[in-house]
Amino acid sequence: MVDFERDETQELMVATAREFGEQVVQPAEIELDRMADPADVAGSDLFRGVIEKAYELGFNKMALPEEYGGLGLDAITAGMVWEELSRYGTGIAATLIPSSIVPQLVAFLAPHNKELVERYVIPFCEDTKAEQLSAWASSEPDVGSDGKNYYDLTVHHHTSARGGGGSYVIDGTKSDFVSNGGIATVYMVFACVDPSQGIKGSGAFVVPGDSPGLGKGRALDKIGMRALNQAAVYFEGVEISEEYMIFPPGENYPMLHNAIVTVGNLGVGYLAVGLMRAAYEEALGYSRQRVQWGKPIFEHQLIAEKLLDAYISIESARAFLQKGSWLSKTSFPGDLKTSLSAKIYATDCAVRVTSEMVQVLGGYGISKDHPLEKHMRDAKLLQIMDGTNETLAVKAAALL
Repeated sequence: MVDFERDETQELMVATAREFGEQVVQPAEIELDRMADPADVAGSDLFRGVIEKAYELGFNKMALPEEYGGLGLDAITAGMVWEELSRYGTGIAATLIPSSIVPQLVAFLAPHNKELVERYVIPFCEDTKAEQLSAWASSEPDVGSDGKNYYDLTVHHHTSARGGGGSYVIDGTKSDFVSNGGIATVYMVFACVDPSQGIKGSGAFVVPGDSPGLGKGRALDKIGMRALNQAAVYFEGVEISEEYMIFPPGENYPMLHNAIVTVGNLGVGYLAVGLMRAAYEEALGYSRQRVQWGKPIFEHQLIAEKLLDAYISIESARAFLQKGSWLSKTSFPGDLKTSLSAKIYATDCAVRVTSEMVQVLGGYGISKDHPLEKHMRDAKLLQIMDGTNETLAVKAAALL
């Protein structure tokens, strides 16, 4: 059975994340959110300083094996940290989650590839200056939710990888929604090698961010999570060694894609729990101090009901996500339908809860003098991140 008592490592990691969140992440996240031009965010010393500090503390390498210098933490412990960081800054936390996808996939899929391990795994684990930052480039302008359509052979990635002479040449465009797309130093790119196999005809390629022919789009101007850089990535005759394809096209492609989605959706769910906590704690504190009709508004039933609903949502969403993480811990990558369902539940709750906590503060809730309006804006993006909840629901239902 799952034990809810935290061990020493978990206590230490959560306490470190809380201190870092309170002192560094939260004030930075608020300031970065207020920058009018999203391009100024990633280019700011403030953003770079926060990410560097996160790397110094090891939050970038939690899932990397200890043999390479990573922390070797399990999915439950990592989830606790993502929740805690998101409590203080969802955009910063969302920047860190995909930052390690290239070294993680190299470590698990291509540990025999000495060149990639020595270039992207070991240096990443040793990095305390945030000099290496990953992005996962899968979705395209015309291939979004269809990226999970493994059965219609007419559907395939339009970004292509043509092989020959010991190398691949990549051409195409990945959509505006690539997290860390405009700032990554290395990309995990899904590109079509054999269109006759549909989506299964894609391979997974490690592509250095400074490759000739690789271009980065302008940062997406979003309503929320503005600290997270999302941008299109362009490939025009980008040539890489054939050794940089770490997963070939074929019938096993859905296994890789689903593994990434299984783990990634849990991460997004934990972001939602942290965000709900931030909104709930702000509204609860306010409701105890705000007096109307002769008593604190917490003592009015309608307000108390909203706060209780928030508490129930936080606790139930966390428990659901921790079950998904436990399944990942016991048999990697875990259970896809559980991860999808937990993400859907947590992010739907986050949209409702943050909106209701704004309502508790009334007019103050929509003021930028309070963080609640930001939490509400941030929450909406989580229903879309790593797949819209509607498409994820269709996939999860098919697995019942």
